[in-house]
Amino acid sequence: MKRFVAFLRGVSPMNCKMPELKRAFEAACFTEVKTLLSSGNVAFDASGAERTVRKKAEAAMEQHLDQGFVAFVRPQEELLALLAADPFARFKLAADAKRVVTFLQAEPDDPPKLPVELDGARILALQGRELFSAYVPGPKGPVFMALIEKTFGKDVTTRTWDTVRKAANV
Repeated sequence: MKRFVAFLRGVSPMNCKMPELKRAFEAACFTEVKTLLSSGNVAFDASGAERTVRKKAEAAMEQHLDQGFVAFVRPQEELLALLAADPFARFKLAADAKRVVTFLQAEPDDPPKLPVELDGARILALQGRELFSAYVPGPKGPVFMALIEKTFGKDVTTRTWDTVRKAANV
């Protein structure tokens, strides 16, 4: 068995209760299932390849919840290596900058030249299937999401660096 973390797109406390989400993952025969926060982060043990585990998780959610969610699954060891490497360290960021990680299903075929910026939000780097962005909160709201969607599309999910750290260590 291997430890995985699933970051789910579109989950909120209004559309998915964490005990129900946990039961859906357990119904897929995943073990040691733990949810984190209320925004669709699930750590669990499973056997099989990442793609197979993702498909199994998505099918279980579709079957056991009122709706399905797209899962961005990563092995725990991959997340721990990402945290240890700290891709943000090579960039000069404002002291109050928020660091975020955006998960993609696959590496882009034709990635754009980075960094790109919009109203103080910057996509700094792409490393494999992860984007690293930073922004300073401002009056225009979460402009970093508009920048990410404009540059990489909507088939992504984003978490703060702190949430990734917590999820990797559950």
